Formats: sequence, structure tokens, C-alpha cells
Amino acid sequence: MSLVKVEKPNARRIDELKIKTWPVWEKGISRFEWSYEEKEVCYFLEGAASVECPDGSVVSFGKGDLVTFPEGLKCTWDIQKPVRKHYCFG
Repeated sequence: MSLVKVEKPNARRIDELKIKTWPVWEKGISRFEWSYEEKEVCYFLEGAASVECPDGSVVSFGKGDLVTFPEGLKCTWDIQKPVRKHYCFG
């Protein structure tokens, strides 16, 4: 089982989480290492990416996905199509 959770939220869930009020992050095609000092939940507006976790598992996600990254995760991001996402830490 992956440490990264991917779900397809419906409109009600998006409203409940107040996703549209979260800041937006954008990044072009790239590959980089990242560590999560706290939990992050993000909703992808555009793009396609994957992360490789320390156990070797790869989790892919993109437009329309709600993704939760746990606190303490160290991973490698691989952005295949430019990403635009709402995000919330904590």
C-alpha cells in the first residue's frame, strides 16, 4: 500500500474542503527530490506527475485528483506535463 493517497473528489467534497480558497502552485516539466515536513493535501487543476517513494513504489496523478502526502515522506517528483494545483499544509 502506498503512503500517497489519490482520490477523485466530487463537487461536494471540493466545497467541503474549501479547495478553491487554497493557494495555487505551478511548476513546469521537471524532476526533483522533495521532503514533506508536514502533511500536504493538493488538488490538481492541470498537468500530470508521479512521485517515487523510498520503497520504490511510483504513484501517478493529474488533473482532477486530490492527493495526500503524509508528513515525513521523502520522494522524487517527476512532472511530465506542467502542473497547476491548489495545496494545503497541515
